[in-house]
Amino acid sequence: MRWLRSNERRTGAGKRQRKARSKTGAARRSPRRTRQAQRRRLPLLTARRLRVAAGPLMAVFVVLGAAWLWQDGWFARQTQATQAGLLSLSVSAGFKVDDLQVVGRDRTSKQAVLTALEVSRDMPILAFDPHEARRRLRTLNWVKDATIVRRLPNVLAVNLVEREPLALWQYAGALSVIDKDGEVIPNVEVGRFSHLPLVVGSGAPIQAGALIEMLDNEPLLKSRVTAAIWVAERRWNLQIDGAIKVRLPEVAPAEAIAQLAKVEREHGLLDKDVVTIDLRLPDRLVVRTSPGAVPVVSTTEGENT
Repeated sequence: MRWLRSNERRTGAGKRQRKARSKTGAARRSPRRTRQAQRRRLPLLTARRLRVAAGPLMAVFVVLGAAWLWQDGWFARQTQATQAGLLSLSVSAGFKVDDLQVVGRDRTSKQAVLTALEVSRDMPILAFDPHEARRRLRTLNWVKDATIVRRLPNVLAVNLVEREPLALWQYAGALSVIDKDGEVIPNVEVGRFSHLPLVVGSGAPIQAGALIEMLDNEPLLKSRVTAAIWVAERRWNLQIDGAIKVRLPEVAPAEAIAQLAKVEREHGLLDKDVVTIDLRLPDRLVVRTSPGAVPVVSTTEGENT
């Protein structure tokens, strides 16, 4: 029994010693195995990180490359080359300018129109920009507006609206031609329009259209008006035959003009020795003659002066 217990004790002690040696061996081997495991895992981690970083890096390279190509003008050159190729194909298909039709041209020269249009025969009609051409046409002195239509495959149709000269405007010692909108027509030889009515004074161009329309109703009287002076930004004075001053009222000037025309038809007032005719009073016509002249009898509700 003692032997057995002793043997058991030895056997137990042996087991404990083997366990201790195994633990010691494991402890001795664990740093080496750890380093080997780390070395085996390191390439794996590095490859994974590279794959993750590759996407953003490629995106950066693509953006930088596109920016460089843009600054270098590569995209623009490629676009222009493509457009040129397409336009060349369109010309081969018959889409080219063969006919230019211009309507409404009176005072504008043919060459000025062609220069503003920037068009030539056989050019690609699809390359022609109607909006830009219209803008250029409207810079011409006689052109008020223009309409341009491409009638495919080969016709350009241009409709011009030219300014209508209305009167000569005298202001600050200068003489200009104005249109019906009261706008000065630039770069015009004034001498060619000496037959037009003459308006004088600041603000006269804006009011000239309405006055001339009223005078058009009395053509005989209008033919004797040599100038119209816009007074104090509110009314007109007419000059008849270069000598007689007619003062029109601020209110209802058309009625006053009709009254003066009637008096002239019935009494030949403008052929007498008259200096001034004042129509500013609604119920009378006041006439002043030159000194020593025969008195003029005014018409209804008028008076002698």
